[in-house]
Amino acid sequence: MQLSITREDLLKPLRQVIGAVERQQTIPALGHVLVVAEDGALSFTATDLEIELVACIKASSEEEGSTTIPARKLLDICQALPSDASVDISATEGKVKVQSGRSRFMLASVPVEDFPRIHEVELDERVTLTQGEFRGLIDRASFAMAQQDVRYYLNGLLLEIDPEQTRTVATDGHRLALSQIAHSSEVEADRRIIMPRKGVQELQRLLVEDASQITLSLGKNHVQASIEGLQMTSKLIEGRFPEYQRVLPEQEGALARMDTATLKQALGRVAILCNEKYKGVRLILDSDSLAIQAHNPEHEQAEDEIEIQYSGEKHEIGFNVQYLLDVLNVMETEAVDFYIRDGNSSVLILPAEQSDSRYVVMPMRL
Repeated sequence: MQLSITREDLLKPLRQVIGAVERQQTIPALGHVLVVAEDGALSFTATDLEIELVACIKASSEEEGSTTIPARKLLDICQALPSDASVDISATEGKVKVQSGRSRFMLASVPVEDFPRIHEVELDERVTLTQGEFRGLIDRASFAMAQQDVRYYLNGLLLEIDPEQTRTVATDGHRLALSQIAHSSEVEADRRIIMPRKGVQELQRLLVEDASQITLSLGKNHVQASIEGLQMTSKLIEGRFPEYQRVLPEQEGALARMDTATLKQALGRVAILCNEKYKGVRLILDSDSLAIQAHNPEHEQAEDEIEIQYSGEKHEIGFNVQYLLDVLNVMETEAVDFYIRDGNSSVLILPAEQSDSRYVVMPMRL
């Protein structure tokens, strides 16, 4: 294989697929990117065995073929070159030569046949959304995914698709996030799949908030996301996601409406005295006011108070401050509604005057 390409044309696909390359690998080939030049196109493939990223660009080659190249070394080389540089790549047995001007690099390669691929998977149904829509669905729910939970089905994002809407749900057992949008799709029956954390994070990194399209192709064990020039195939998490509808409180109890930015700023100030091990804050709701209190093991205390719209009984309830901030960070409305039943029950948080997102946060004992 032999080709010449500009630095900028090479950088874009490398940056797109580099997220699938782990910094430490047990299999040497996983640290490489598979480069294939054929039919006037150049493809770059990287995988960690859970997800596979393939980026394609139009590029002519002097000699078609395929090779593997150490992914991060190639990316670092390209980033270190001048912006207007041209890069020549040629592959021989076990080696890849990368040259630009007077800079020359001879990199080790692994056999192409040793590069692991996610083989052709059966994908039976498709859903098309704009990138902005799907990015929003992910952003508004994914923060509640569990991390390294023994309940492996919580370490991902539930994607529910029916002919009229698409919904994302995540929970770590302490909080739950749900977001949905209405749109028509080609699915004939309701589908439920659990995307692993790595695949979700890669989509967040790759998707842009515009009207260009993304197509999701659904299979029994895989999901494939395709956007122009880029394709991600991800294994699915096997298991049954909890019946989250059972823990979604109704819109009942005392309603407190608060300014989103004001509440976020007050929580952020009080959270200064919280630490990694102790993140509890006490919320005290009284007539049209909310007091937020925190203390830490050093016996330091913080208190802030904001005006809210509230006319119910006085309530005191403790929360992990980070859980509340995570919700407010994805809130797009100027006001936010808290539905509170008592100091021992979970709170339902909604964007004011909207119904496309719901958040549940469990209280904590202080």
